[in-house]
Amino acid sequence: MRTSLQSGFLVASLAAPVVDAERVLGAYIYSRHGDRTPKVFGNTELTTLGYREVFNSGSYYNSRYIVNSSDLHIEGISNPKVVAKQISASAPDDGVLQNSATGFLQGAVNHLANGSTVEAPLDGYQIITLSATEQNADSESSSWLQGSSGCTKATVSSSSYYTSKEYLEMEASTKDFYQSLSPVLSGAFSKKDMSFKNAYTIFDYLNVGRIHNSTKPNVTDAQWIQLQSLANNQQFNLAYNSSEPTGVRAIDGKVLAGEILSSLNQTVASKGKFKLGVQFGSYGTFFSWFGIMDMPKASVNFTGVVDYASTFVLELVTDAPGTDFPAEKDINVRFSFHNGTASSSSKPRVYSMFGEGKDLIPWTDFVSKTKNVAITSDSQWCDICGNTDGKCASSDKTESTSASTSSTDSSSGISRPVAGVIGAMVTLAVILGLEALFFLVGGFTIAKRRRGGPEMASAGALADDKK
Repeated sequence: MRTSLQSGFLVASLAAPVVDAERVLGAYIYSRHGDRTPKVFGNTELTTLGYREVFNSGSYYNSRYIVNSSDLHIEGISNPKVVAKQISASAPDDGVLQNSATGFLQGAVNHLANGSTVEAPLDGYQIITLSATEQNADSESSSWLQGSSGCTKATVSSSSYYTSKEYLEMEASTKDFYQSLSPVLSGAFSKKDMSFKNAYTIFDYLNVGRIHNSTKPNVTDAQWIQLQSLANNQQFNLAYNSSEPTGVRAIDGKVLAGEILSSLNQTVASKGKFKLGVQFGSYGTFFSWFGIMDMPKASVNFTGVVDYASTFVLELVTDAPGTDFPAEKDINVRFSFHNGTASSSSKPRVYSMFGEGKDLIPWTDFVSKTKNVAITSDSQWCDICGNTDGKCASSDKTESTSASTSSTDSSSGISRPVAGVIGAMVTLAVILGLEALFFLVGGFTIAKRRRGGPEMASAGALADDKK
């Protein structure tokens, strides 16, 4: 049985040493929301603790990428004056994720080299606009499934897990265990719902109790480990199926992979003018992306539900001397992950992608390998999902997915998703709204700008019931 990510990832949290000559050219951050109320009662909300978690996470990434003295300072990123074209970010139009994004942004307090603070107008308050991608009908109060992805075949694939031999055997073998928890579950679950089918919802309910109510009867340590293992097992299998030829069950991760390619390629194509992409999403998307990127080969812990405020980051780095933007052959990609809130004392750790056992992968190789598993166009999404209505009814099925967007090497370019659909992380990003991303002083008010949502959701908006 697998335990949660927490026990595995907290053991070793320091990033691998960085070569002195290395330069960080750009980065992409993907973050889970902070602590929230339990799913079982519906209408989930971000808690004060959750707000603090993402606030602290934002503060850490300020020190990592924005502060000039950092070894991982993004080369050329403006500080303290923000250049709008350098940053983009987005979050689904969901209360938990929107509020998490707000907390993350508020976590950044900019300081000048002399230690003084740059004060914003109105005693530090700033009105910013956070890009909100539209959600489908499902909400955070729903149980986890692919329904809100809008992808027909993904829904069918995940649903088929409930009739698989593995699932049925697990459900039968754990029946007595879940029924034995009746004293602590009876206020929220009926007797028939105390089963492996609700493994994550039960785990989530008891996890909230452990965090927020120390006097409430809960479970033993041994029971807790088993609950974590069962929830991990169920959720990973719902999010990813390695034996599936099309990989459609991992549609969340595939769309996210396309968005990551688009964001990082924007840095390469602009020769470093674009610096940083940020996106907020759910643990289900973490699962799917980890699966298609072969992250479990780096650590079995990548098959566990990530903690609140967890983040992963992909960095574009080079050892090329000088200050000019390097040739693509001199650019590498590095992946780092932190389970839970990152801090100066508990930093993201470097892991290899694609099961290669290497901390760095050449940019051109990263592009090629990721394109093999990513969704990068409307027509590709429609084909793999089998959808024929909505946007898919008018989607150009002959659309090329191999067109280069790189101005330096067409062989490593990424085709752009149709505006407003797969590439929502970039196309819906409101740069002005995030000028305060790692520079915000004091509080601010979110001025939400809502855009019409396409039938095909971005990775950030795939399923707010997967959080």
